[in-house]
Amino acid sequence: MPRRDFYEVLGVSRQASEEEVKKAYRRMAMKHHPDRNPGDHEAERKFKEAAEAYEVLRDANKRSQYDRFGFEGVSGFGGGGFSSTEDIFSHFNEIFGDLFGFAGMGGRGRGPSPQPGNDLRYDLTISFAEASKGAQVTIKIPRKENCEECGGNGAAPGSQPSTCPRCSGTGQLVQGNGFFRVASTCSACRGQGKVISKPCPRCRGVGLVMETRGLAVNIPAGVDNGSRLRLRGEGEPGVYGGPPGDLYVILSVEEDKVFRRQGQDLIITAEISMVEAALGHVMEVPTLEEPVKIEISKGIQTGEILKLTGCGLPTPGSDRKGNLLVEVRVITPANLSKQQEDLLREFARLEEDKPMRKVKDFIKKAGKSLGV
Repeated sequence: MPRRDFYEVLGVSRQASEEEVKKAYRRMAMKHHPDRNPGDHEAERKFKEAAEAYEVLRDANKRSQYDRFGFEGVSGFGGGGFSSTEDIFSHFNEIFGDLFGFAGMGGRGRGPSPQPGNDLRYDLTISFAEASKGAQVTIKIPRKENCEECGGNGAAPGSQPSTCPRCSGTGQLVQGNGFFRVASTCSACRGQGKVISKPCPRCRGVGLVMETRGLAVNIPAGVDNGSRLRLRGEGEPGVYGGPPGDLYVILSVEEDKVFRRQGQDLIITAEISMVEAALGHVMEVPTLEEPVKIEISKGIQTGEILKLTGCGLPTPGSDRKGNLLVEVRVITPANLSKQQEDLLREFARLEEDKPMRKVKDFIKKAGKSLGV
């Protein structure tokens, strides 16, 4: 009998979406499943035909090749038929298993599926210096690990787990006859498909033990509060051959006594005298590296900001750096001597007259008197 077009088999158009293809296969599989049609060879043939069509049309790459070249285009992708009865039922179980709890139709259980291990979280407080320059910090993390004495299989040295006789290693028990078969976890092996006659004395048959180990964590320069570092594979081990989980290190950065942080920018406050503000001044300010000298221009006011480009915090994963912002604060002198008060009164009088030459002379004279 000549093969029918896959779209015709499922009763969908060539423009059908992935979901439409899936629904069509579900409808055909339910209708022609052998358990619903015992002894009906035509229904069995259509069930297999629908599975073959779905195998191709569910996959975008295979579907594209089929649309262009027909059956020849998918002959290398398994479009030429299934190699076993197990393969024919695989898509049916895939679609209906989660919905109805099937453990493989007709008792075709595959045993417990690999499951990834649990992710772990560790909260780490670091200093401002460690955050700004980067560092390597060793933490002690308690976590479950495979028991070294039994290799993680839970059996005492010299013995091995055996296949559960009750569920035949599937980890599930199937109940019911005909089309609908409900699966439940095997109570004899607790869904593991294996039973241990001689448990490992160290882990008591669990295969896992709690260990506290030192782990080096590399802190990138420029991290901030709430930064999250992901250490792949450093979580708890997987089960049934699954991959280990990950460890997430959540950072908290201590405040600094000198620098205030604004993103990757740093802010410091530079206090200068009234005379330094009026006459101008050169002063030294701290940075993350060596101190640098900056020039205070004449007449600067409180609250003005001087920017040192590239003297802030580095951006993790980038060559960019923030800036250092110097906030100027002019300090009003207190506890003046009589001579200083007289000079300021003279300054006030000259300010009223505004003879610029006298003002300049006065400022110079006042500067000497105030020790500037």
